[in-house]
Amino acid sequence: MITWADFEKIEMRVGTILEVVDFPNAKKPAYQLRIDFGEYGIKRSSAQITTLYKKDELPGRQVIAVVNFPPKQIANFFSECLVLGVYNENNDVVLLQPSLFVQNGGKIG
Repeated sequence: MITWADFEKIEMRVGTILEVVDFPNAKKPAYQLRIDFGEYGIKRSSAQITTLYKKDELPGRQVIAVVNFPPKQIANFFSECLVLGVYNENNDVVLLQPSLFVQNGGKIG
């Protein structure tokens, strides 16, 4: 079990995907994303979401991500946030997103 104080350390924020490109150097199929988190800036992320999402349908979509992890190097790319999703029965990632449009940088709680 974690404490409430532990949970409060996790900065989960809403952002809007600005750009999506293929990530051919990743071990598993992935995209490189640029995401606008409002006052928290534009961050990059690697996301293994190629099975359920096409590149051209992702820009403009809001997602939820953890924005206070240190950058993680994945091949030749530095991922600055962790986009959150749910694994379905085929172990594919289904993105978490707000059901209504909200301001970029909005805190999850």
